[in-house]
Amino acid sequence: MRRSRAFSFPAVAFSSLTWVILLSAAAVIFVPIAFMAGASLMNSADIMQMPYGWLPRSPKWANFLQALAGNDGQWIFPRNILNSLVVSLSIAASTVFLSALTGYGLAKFRFRGRNTVFMGIMATMMIPFETVMIPLYIIIVRLGLQNSYGGLILPFLMNAFGVFLMRQYLLSFPSEMLDAARIDGCSEPRIFFSIVFKNAGPAAATLAILAFRQQWDNLLWPLLVAQSEEMKTIPAYIVKFAAEKSSDEGAMMAVAAIASLPVFALFLTLSKYFLGGASVYSAGKE
Repeated sequence: MRRSRAFSFPAVAFSSLTWVILLSAAAVIFVPIAFMAGASLMNSADIMQMPYGWLPRSPKWANFLQALAGNDGQWIFPRNILNSLVVSLSIAASTVFLSALTGYGLAKFRFRGRNTVFMGIMATMMIPFETVMIPLYIIIVRLGLQNSYGGLILPFLMNAFGVFLMRQYLLSFPSEMLDAARIDGCSEPRIFFSIVFKNAGPAAATLAILAFRQQWDNLLWPLLVAQSEEMKTIPAYIVKFAAEKSSDEGAMMAVAAIASLPVFALFLTLSKYFLGGASVYSAGKE
């Protein structure tokens, strides 16, 4: 009995240390969120006071009205929210579909140069976006897609990370199931849509959330392509709103809170599949 207690002490210590690390990480993540939520209902004086009061003494809901209307009262923020939703959802959907299609081909079809093609796709991840930004912008201008949804969406329809993610997930997909479907007379498109894509939920949800968040936070490309205020996205609106002298800190926090809601909603909707997508990184090779 004494030995079992002695040997259980490291396990208890390790478990306690794990909980401390997890709680510390949770605090690092949730403290800024709590600050944003509380500050969005305060006036500037309450936000700047020390020590900081985490709960608003009298909620100032007018901050959200100012955030939506803007300092100029033009109500352009709802249109910018719509723009971000259209761009981010379109890119997320196209990234998931095209990456799944490409990853399926690289994972389950054997052809000469398969590994070379895959390594070539992976090599594009080493190229910074700033390197190809100007050539992409010139192409968009010559195609007449400047200041349009097409110009905002077209360069990001698919990315190399999405191909990698879907390929790694589909490597562990049972090939016997695909062979049985072919014997039963299923066409390749039907196999992909009815069997492969339908059962790739965890990886697809993971990729959808990552692609959506990446484009939701994208600032540089919309600044180049979208010239009019009606075509700008949320990050561009936040930069403009924060730069105006008439903005107060409470309204700025309200803008940030509104901009965060769609990402939270998408994550909560797909969280079950997103957490299940952790198996992507442990998928074995054929």
